[in-house]
Amino acid sequence: MHIPPGSLEEQWDIEGLEAALRADLALELPIRQWLQENPQLEEESLRQRVIEAAHARYAEKTAVVDPAAMRQYERAIMLQSLDSHWREHLASLDHLRQGIHLRGYAQKNPSQEYKREAFELFSSLLDMIKTDVTRILMTVQIRSADELRAAEEHEALSNVQYQHAAADTNIAAEIPADMGVPETDLEADAEKARPFVRGGQKVGRNDPCPCGSGKKYKQCHGKLT
Repeated sequence: MHIPPGSLEEQWDIEGLEAALRADLALELPIRQWLQENPQLEEESLRQRVIEAAHARYAEKTAVVDPAAMRQYERAIMLQSLDSHWREHLASLDHLRQGIHLRGYAQKNPSQEYKREAFELFSSLLDMIKTDVTRILMTVQIRSADELRAAEEHEALSNVQYQHAAADTNIAAEIPADMGVPETDLEADAEKARPFVRGGQKVGRNDPCPCGSGKKYKQCHGKLT
């Protein structure tokens, strides 16, 4: 405990208390400043001031939602916590029942000891449920209808933008890298399209072959063409 019962102020763990309130109740309370401003602030009055701040904060949070819906949510949280801790409680009772006969060796009535310790376990169960439910309800983020609608619209817009970006990426990925005609192919096509220009005078088929063989062109290199 951060403030043990009946302890002096010098023994109080103020920083730990502020951190616990921040983590468990989502409360930012200047405990140290309160103590400096009011040196007469005692343990009980400080506890009451924290409780009032918690009530005010919870009322502010729940004011933006329908009261009936909030009561239904509170019941659901309580039942969920009860179900979870009740199972642990039954396991603890079973463990107690199995070993309660050992109390007889200490000159104690096992039946009376079982009732006493079972009651302590039940009280601990209630404390854990209260702590669990309080922590959940104080730290849960509650949005008004307008805030929820704006958040949904923002999320829908983000999804549309993401889908468009993904579609553009897919289209770009489907275009082959060689969709354009390579430069080498263009040069080859241009070379094929260029008209043939004969270097000298045309040789007739019955003229002597220019190679100097003495044969007619049609009987020599003319056969190759």
